[in-house]
Amino acid sequence: MIAGLNTKPRYEILDGLRGVAAMIVVAFHLFETYSPGVTGQILNHGYLAVDFFFVLSGFVIGYAYDDRWSKGMGTWTFFKRRLIRLHPLLIMGTLVGAALFFLTGDHPDFPLVNNTEWWQVLLVMAFCFTLLPLPSTMDIRGWAETNPLNGAIWSLQWEYIANILYAFVLRRLSKVFLGILVAVGAVLTIILCLNIDVTGWLSAREYATNTVIGGWSTTPEQLQIGVTRLLYPFLCGLLLSRMPKLRIHISNGFWWCSLMIAAILVVPRIGGANPENFWMNGLYEAVAILVLFPLIVCIGAGSSEMGGKSFRVCKFLGDISYPLYVTHYPLVYLQMSFATTHADAPLGVHVMVAVSLFLIAVGMAYAFLKLYDLPLRKWLSEKLLKTR
Repeated sequence: MIAGLNTKPRYEILDGLRGVAAMIVVAFHLFETYSPGVTGQILNHGYLAVDFFFVLSGFVIGYAYDDRWSKGMGTWTFFKRRLIRLHPLLIMGTLVGAALFFLTGDHPDFPLVNNTEWWQVLLVMAFCFTLLPLPSTMDIRGWAETNPLNGAIWSLQWEYIANILYAFVLRRLSKVFLGILVAVGAVLTIILCLNIDVTGWLSAREYATNTVIGGWSTTPEQLQIGVTRLLYPFLCGLLLSRMPKLRIHISNGFWWCSLMIAAILVVPRIGGANPENFWMNGLYEAVAILVLFPLIVCIGAGSSEMGGKSFRVCKFLGDISYPLYVTHYPLVYLQMSFATTHADAPLGVHVMVAVSLFLIAVGMAYAFLKLYDLPLRKWLSEKLLKTR
């Protein structure tokens, strides 16, 4: 018998929405290769999917675990459950990045790749298996990412921090105290989005003024961005999980929420490239994070009735959402290298490569889910979560 078996119904719509956002993230990263800077990104706000993921995560963690502590679940059991859920695919995502690493050395933004020895890649891979942020002195790509083999894993590092805070502190807080922290997080979000440089650190991010882009490094400005991006969304999602009266039921909730997510993530940059209008984009992102994402979660949690085709689509997207997000980015490194070495290739060639990599990412995610993640998690659960 498995200890702490979850008998609560799943929020299939929320799982499906995570999949919708993950698909857009992959497309955003593939388009980013050909985008002329932050102000001209083709799917301009795809990076906001991370902030949506954090809202979802806070809600799901609160819903799934809040009442288990009073039923005897200990802190170590909680951590084991989260490690079993998250870590196998984190390891696989890092393995994929290591396997493809030397194929990406032709890109000028990766200056360290061709000067890296094979044993250094293996050393970095082993370090990144722990999910600890890689020190900048060990960087082997040149972007100062906390995981240079798979840059997208940075957000999972913050996810782990959120889980640790939840286990030791957040689960014990009343809704009032949690609401106060949510308000603090909202203020930090506004400061970041409107580029109010109270710390003196944000001046270092000229490339992404009035956006929330960042969080993947350990420099002061990146840490401020990472903390900010985690704090409000995760805490807000956690608070919403404890306020069932705020859930909103609408017909065809999954499709309406999917449309809302897509619209938010693909809208062009607000205010364009004129520095005088940068605040407009910051205001847009603040509204999306502070208001629209929590609203979508409330609708998704309240509109649980689904059947037929909608359920199958939602189930598929939910199943592949996490493996897709955590394994796709090494393919983007490949695309960036290809685009550099074949800059004169016809447009159709670049389109075909991008579409092919998108389909490969989806197929790879599904294969990893079925052949690796689900069997391994089942085995680990049987071994580590047994009652005595």
